Amino acid sequence: MSDLQRLDVNVDRIPSRAKRIVKEHDILISTVRPNQKHYGIIHKPIENMIASTGFAVITPDKSKVYPEYLYRFLIQDQITQYLQAVAETSTSTYPSIKPSVIGKLEIELPTIKEQIAVANILASLDQKIGINNEINKKLEEMAQAIFKHWFVDFEFPNENGEPYKSSGGEMVESELGMIPKGWRVVKLKEIIEFIKNSTKPGEQLNNRKYVPIDTMPIKKLILNSYKSYKEAKSSLILFEKYDILIGAMRVYFHRVNLAPFRGVTRTTTFVLRSKSLEDISYNLLLLNMPSTISYADQSSIGSTIPYAVWEGGLGEMLLAQPPIEIRKKFNNVIFPLLEKMILNSQQNIRIQKIRDTLLPKLMSGEIRVPVEEEK
Repeated sequence: MSDLQRLDVNVDRIPSRAKRIVKEHDILISTVRPNQKHYGIIHKPIENMIASTGFAVITPDKSKVYPEYLYRFLIQDQITQYLQAVAETSTSTYPSIKPSVIGKLEIELPTIKEQIAVANILASLDQKIGINNEINKKLEEMAQAIFKHWFVDFEFPNENGEPYKSSGGEMVESELGMIPKGWRVVKLKEIIEFIKNSTKPGEQLNNRKYVPIDTMPIKKLILNSYKSYKEAKSSLILFEKYDILIGAMRVYFHRVNLAPFRGVTRTTTFVLRSKSLEDISYNLLLLNMPSTISYADQSSIGSTIPYAVWEGGLGEMLLAQPPIEIRKKFNNVIFPLLEKMILNSQQNIRIQKIRDTLLPKLMSGEIRVPVEEEK
């Protein structure tokens, strides 16, 4: 294109791996394992914000490039794949790059006006994703608060709709301490099925989504990303819609997710199934409790890479289970919130696909954004 210019990103503006104070519009890219996509742009810096030694800090020359545009260029999949390929040839313990590798990248720049227009289009998509994430965060907090109120504080509504414990509800002794009358002490494995439906890779998985442990979000209730079934290669386990997945490898990372679709994962993940659809909400919030994850962590095996175990481990955890009618009431309150979270997450996946399809086309000039010419 005649109005594009070629720019070599100024190497001098990319610092060494020493710690550095970052400021507004600085771009941070991890120099270790670039394929993990640890990057970001600083919008509202905290005073004396410091970048760790594992990041390259890039300060855009605003006279030539709009910071958001440069950031979008650097986070393209093709750039990430190139940086990872360079990293894998390094002699360091972990695949890593030198900041100078980023500095040698070449970028074709349209006018500043068009850069701003392109960046704004992509930012608007990210903004919608952010709004959905914030809604989901609030819904999760609400669900967790209600679970605690009902099943930890024992303030579930009694037959008169009043908080049970504070309204004088009868409590009885148990091996777990005082619990409401009518509740029973059970092991986790008595109320949740541990699924080990193994499978092989191949075209028979084409109606499923692949969810390895690294795609499972941390401390979020709903699965929100996946890979193609073609990437599923070994140690595979099938799961169904509304199964609960727990990342068993390094379980302390707290990956507890409800599956909104049928899929396949690996044996590094527990696949747990509610015996009744009416128990999905209760079981999900129970498994998501910090105390549940702590129990799984304490019974893990292996020192370098600890793995949680089910038999003789998490499955043995004791809990006070409420009667089915209380669990049904809880599900009636919480399941609509989970469905809303699922819809938001699925919408985000669609928006991300649109954004990721547009990004390289906008950056290459294949798709141009019309901007009003100055008179």
